[in-house]
Amino acid sequence: MKPLVAIMFAGTAWAARADNPKVTGGTLSLPMQIALSLTVMVLLPAVIMSITPFLRITIVLHFLRQALGTQTTPSNQVLIGLALFLSLVIMQPVVTDIYHNAWQPLDEGRISADQAFDEASKPMKTFLSRFTREKDIKLFLDITKAPPPRNASELGLEVLVPAYILSELKTGFQIGAMLFLPFLVIDLVVASITLSIGMVQLPPVMLSAPFKILLFVVVDGWNLVVGSLVKSLT
Repeated sequence: MKPLVAIMFAGTAWAARADNPKVTGGTLSLPMQIALSLTVMVLLPAVIMSITPFLRITIVLHFLRQALGTQTTPSNQVLIGLALFLSLVIMQPVVTDIYHNAWQPLDEGRISADQAFDEASKPMKTFLSRFTREKDIKLFLDITKAPPPRNASELGLEVLVPAYILSELKTGFQIGAMLFLPFLVIDLVVASITLSIGMVQLPPVMLSAPFKILLFVVVDGWNLVVGSLVKSLT
């Protein structure tokens, strides 16, 4: 993983400053610079989706839409856009540290790609370790057969990243289940009333949807959900 991330850092800088001999060292041809830039662009979406709060936020928003029973409203594009901008807000301090300590010195030719990786991994490890469960870390330490670290800073990204993804998946599902409960109660009440008065041909979901949406609007649900998500990740 380390060489791959180092290539991502170096490749972008080389592609952006191909005419600067301090950065390229005159050793990379133009096709290689293009190949490195394409590698960065291919891997970047997966990185954003996996090792940022984007993962938890999209899961929670999906469960919320399912609980409301609004099918495709808000649309996937709106939910993904909201999750992306919230992730940018939450990750801004980490990205700033990476830019000043790794990207900028690498772009100016003051440090190597390996040094840039080491500097960039420090704030990233700090962020990931805050939301990763020890149980998941132990699982991937066993899988990779890596020696137990003395502290969190010694964990490698090959262990910390998949452990973080597992932890975020569990947390996202837990929050989603909690969001489902109040709307499930409304569904059960409406279904009981419609069955008791003999309205068996009218789907209870059609009757409960307006009540769920009304409840969500009255309590200012979007503010509560987004505010709670951001606070839980900062």
